Amino acid sequence: MRTLLLSLLCLAGAMPAAAQRRGSIYDPGRSALRPMSNKTAHSVGDLVTVLIDESQDVKNEEKSNLTKSSDLNYQLLDFDIKPNMFGNPLPSVSGSKDDSFSGNGTYEKKGAFTARLTAIVMDTLPNGNMVIQGRRELRIDKEVKVIEFSGIVRRYDISATNTVTSELVADARVTYTGTGPLTNTTNRRGVGGWLTDALDWIWPF
Repeated sequence: MRTLLLSLLCLAGAMPAAAQRRGSIYDPGRSALRPMSNKTAHSVGDLVTVLIDESQDVKNEEKSNLTKSSDLNYQLLDFDIKPNMFGNPLPSVSGSKDDSFSGNGTYEKKGAFTARLTAIVMDTLPNGNMVIQGRRELRIDKEVKVIEFSGIVRRYDISATNTVTSELVADARVTYTGTGPLTNTTNRRGVGGWLTDALDWIWPF
């Protein structure tokens, strides 16, 4: 009986070792993040860092010139109905008209926005592309700044450091908003803002 009990104890102690094959590099009891594993985002819930670097340089220039000239010169050479009606010479009409128009218009706007934001993979599409979305909120005293980013990224556009530039993100949407006393001082608010907008809309010059 004692020999049977010792045999059962030895068998129970050897079972965990048998569950993991000798020489196998896969250990089900450990996390999937191993030193040699792929750390780039590829599934729902993974994180990917977006390097936001957006700039715009828009310039539109239009120029138009219009010139029009017309002359009118009519003279009545013969009037047989009543020869002495007008005397001599017979009436004539002459005139000239010149129109010219010149217009120039130039529109130019430049802007840049740079930030770094870590987003979450919210969904994976059938072709392997990933829908990402991220939000970062910064509070300093009573001032609040919020950066929001969303878009669709291809898996092979993500670098080995698990980062992707914003120019490689499709349907990218970047939002930067702020609230607080500093934001209020740089924006017209209330009745003053309404009056300013109304004057800009009404004033023709």
